[in-house]
Amino acid sequence: MHHHGYAWLGEKRTFDKESLRRPPGQAPTATSDPDVHNRYREAVAAFPTSDVPPIQTAHWLLKPPSMIRGTWEEPKEAGAWLGRQLSEFAPRFASAQDREAARLVLLVRAAIERLTWGGDAHLGHYLKGTVFHSVALVTCSPNRSTPDLPCPARPTSS
Repeated sequence: MHHHGYAWLGEKRTFDKESLRRPPGQAPTATSDPDVHNRYREAVAAFPTSDVPPIQTAHWLLKPPSMIRGTWEEPKEAGAWLGRQLSEFAPRFASAQDREAARLVLLVRAAIERLTWGGDAHLGHYLKGTVFHSVALVTCSPNRSTPDLPCPARPTSS
């Protein structure tokens, strides 16, 4: 088991587009509503290459390996990366409560705990203005919530 890290920074209105954040699913039937056909076509075209965070955290594993920001064997190493991500952006968090150092430490500890038992961790924060920051740690080989998803990139041996 190992863990992949993902990060995204972008406009909230982009994050709100569900068609970018959902995998296509089953193809619509000939009798499906035209809106269903349109959403399916948009998802087929956009989801695989969009770096916008998927609605289900494990679906990061469906994205290309180029979107992986890091891979770690140990949950503590992955948690250290998460801590660096949060520290870097915390001064820009819109909420003063979200910027509190003690709270950030607790979030990292909770993420490490989830990774230890095979779970995923996903955090998102509004930044000042209309920007949203998202970071995720996804357990791989296998993923607990979707064990059938293949690993997009095996860790390299050092």
